[in-house]
Amino acid sequence: MRKILLSTIKVLVSAALLYLALRKVSFSELASRINVASLVWIGLAIAALFLQIFAGALRWREISTDCGAPLTTTQAARFNLIGSFFNQTLPSSIGGDAVRLWLVARGGAGWRAATYSIFVDRAIGLIALALIIFASLPWSYRLIDDPQGRAALLFVDFVALAGGAGFLVLGRLNWPWLKRWWGTHHLYACAAIANRVIFSRTHGPKLAVLSILVHVLAVVIAWCIVQSIAAPVRFGQVFQLIPPVMLITMLPISIAGWGVREATMGLAFGYAGLMTAEGVNVSLLFGAVSFIVGAVGGLVWIFSAEKGSGPIQVPD
Repeated sequence: MRKILLSTIKVLVSAALLYLALRKVSFSELASRINVASLVWIGLAIAALFLQIFAGALRWREISTDCGAPLTTTQAARFNLIGSFFNQTLPSSIGGDAVRLWLVARGGAGWRAATYSIFVDRAIGLIALALIIFASLPWSYRLIDDPQGRAALLFVDFVALAGGAGFLVLGRLNWPWLKRWWGTHHLYACAAIANRVIFSRTHGPKLAVLSILVHVLAVVIAWCIVQSIAAPVRFGQVFQLIPPVMLITMLPISIAGWGVREATMGLAFGYAGLMTAEGVNVSLLFGAVSFIVGAVGGLVWIFSAEKGSGPIQVPD
């Protein structure tokens, strides 16, 4: 019942935000801007998204080894691609992370190690994204003149940085009750693993490069989409606007980010002095590209050996 309620809420949030965002879009005008050259740029966006999934798989592989859930590069890439299918195409409470968890656990690693690997992977990705946004703040402030837009950007990044820093500090504390109390035991374990891999001479540099690459590729995908519709937006503007949008889209309040991404992208473009409708157009095509790649992940899932091993059941 709780899962059904959460799924219903996410559907309603996506529908409401999409309705508000799409009122500013002319679909006929957007369709008229799609031509042969547009399809080439969209094809490049799809290729960049596949590359992003692979880079994310390499980062997850580095982390999973330290969590006791070792993965091969092929396994990590395949599981990430399958996860993209469940993330992008199914309006259910079983998201891509839950499916990845199930796949790793059923592979023999166990539920705890599988959960730790995915949680730490997500945490490191969030910290890297917050740092990228922080590093680009001087240029973002030049782009965004609106005081409310500046305040919103600073607040969102501060919350992400504070959460990431607090998570890492937790893993450095040597308080016995953190390891024993049920409310902090697993979080402390994940924080300790995150510290170990981030500050490791072996894993740390690889994680830094891969995390930056994952987020830069999100910018590249958006830039290819901008080019596909000849939107009057420069690459530097895309680089400053996309990371904050991706950060907000991480909030698990909608289906595959639909609605939240469109509303946030339109708002971000408006704060930067660009056309709000262009932001929504870019977001819609970004979602379409993600949907196409997710469909490929669905084919991988259909023909995978794991599909025949029983229904997906992830512990609450």
